Amino acid sequence: MPYDELIELTRDVEAVAIPQGGPVTLREREKVYLIQTLGGSFTVQRDDGQLVRVKGADADSIGKEVPKEARLYEKAKTTVEGQADEKAVWDVMKTCYDPEIPVNIVDLGLVYSCRLTPAEGGGTRVDVVMTLTAPGCGMADVIRDDVAQKIRVLPGVRDAYVDVTFDPPWNRDMMTDAAKLQLGMY
Repeated sequence: MPYDELIELTRDVEAVAIPQGGPVTLREREKVYLIQTLGGSFTVQRDDGQLVRVKGADADSIGKEVPKEARLYEKAKTTVEGQADEKAVWDVMKTCYDPEIPVNIVDLGLVYSCRLTPAEGGGTRVDVVMTLTAPGCGMADVIRDDVAQKIRVLPGVRDAYVDVTFDPPWNRDMMTDAAKLQLGMY
């Protein structure tokens, strides 16, 4: 794994252990390696090799600015007008990443379906069915919540529901050619 940068934390920060998905606290002055910055969050590696996902909103703890994606998707929406655009939903899902893999969930072939229906009270309900690369992945809730949160702030979206399934199980043939090329599998 290429290490981009050694960083000393400027404050304690609550994060998520990868791949377990449980909470972990990174401590002020702890040194970590920045592994990737994708989809509005950061993946860092501790000295003991543990990977940890830091929210974009906590960028200051690693001496970085909050990524543009994090600022866009962490806003609360106050009103819902019109209908959602399906292309916008697919585009926003392309900003979601498994923190261990530098390819978005759409190109990885993790999204099985995306259905938009009129919502009660106006706007659109978005239902997504997706999978993960491995059953039992501790990051399931983190990735599912990331997808739903990003969809919910889109214009016209009343609510978003993301169901994680393992039927059918994911396999490498579900990836786009671009993803296979990026991961050196082509």
